[in-house]
Amino acid sequence: MDEVQRRTGQPQPSAALTRRRILAASAGAAAVLGAAGLPVLQTNRPAKADGTWQVNPLIPAQNRGIILYSVRDRISAAPDDSGVPYGFERVLARLAELGYKEIEFAGYNQHTSILGRQITPAEIRKILDDNGLVANGTHTQIRADTFQQQLDIAEELGMKNIGTGSDPTNSAYQPDWDAAADLWNELGRQARERKMRLYTHNHDAAYNFLLDSGPLDANGRPTRSSGVRKLEYFMAKTEANHVYFEMDIYWGYVARHKHHTYVNSAGRERTKLFDPILTVARRTKRFPLFHAKDGNRNSALTNGYEMTPLGEGDINFQQFFQTIGEPDFHHANWEMDTAPGGAANPGQSLEFAGLSYQNMADLTIYTNG
Repeated sequence: MDEVQRRTGQPQPSAALTRRRILAASAGAAAVLGAAGLPVLQTNRPAKADGTWQVNPLIPAQNRGIILYSVRDRISAAPDDSGVPYGFERVLARLAELGYKEIEFAGYNQHTSILGRQITPAEIRKILDDNGLVANGTHTQIRADTFQQQLDIAEELGMKNIGTGSDPTNSAYQPDWDAAADLWNELGRQARERKMRLYTHNHDAAYNFLLDSGPLDANGRPTRSSGVRKLEYFMAKTEANHVYFEMDIYWGYVARHKHHTYVNSAGRERTKLFDPILTVARRTKRFPLFHAKDGNRNSALTNGYEMTPLGEGDINFQQFFQTIGEPDFHHANWEMDTAPGGAANPGQSLEFAGLSYQNMADLTIYTNG
């Protein structure tokens, strides 16, 4: 039994086996993607002996990141005798040792016993700089009344992106998404004035269908759908140079599993599959950030997947990143909501961070020249 299996209680495929399976799946998907009019990069060709083919990382080293939510247990931990890093200074140093170059924040607080007070953004920025790390984004509250204050913090930390882990609205109704689009267009303009991009991060519900047609309920709201998905409607209503997106790849595949049927205005059930790859590839420059979160298929679960370290699950990251292209523009942040091991295993989240970084680095592509 290997270490990951011991900690998770589930058998895990080797990284090499996972990559072989991914490459085979990519080759099989090429015809479908080509038929959709999208570029397909060949990653399964062997390098030629004369050196005309070369292997390159699919995710450039400088664009490999982590959202600190994955190691939130160690960021927030009080000093202890476990030998596991705690607090921003020690945890960020460890992440840099593992190879990560970018950090996405999920709050700016640590245990007050470390300094006898709360750490400041300026002190966090020094820790980043000392370890050669760059802040590539944050999950914070996006509200009109506090947005300039959040921009101040983001600027202090050197961020190019500012975002949230929540949907622009939790509503299923078009007028609420229209109002959200108006607000985000304005806040996106404010962010751009300060040389930042405003982004929103999805869970599966964001890719469920709008209720925008059919009979009205007792409150005068539509009860059926035209087949338009909520977040895709929001993409169309917002300005491409002011509002951006961070696709959580795991939740995208959960959406494909869960949200595939709707009832049209005539009361007939219709099927429409969600494709995370095509959603990005058709508008690839609106997705500067991604959550590279993996999962094993499990039909017994409502979500259809169970989270795993990156590269140890069934999601085809090779196919995903090779198809969307623009590797220098896209930044991948590893996330695993269930990484913390609790008191029984305080080092688990950082161990999973190391395994996930290695599997991210092992994603490669063959290029001509």
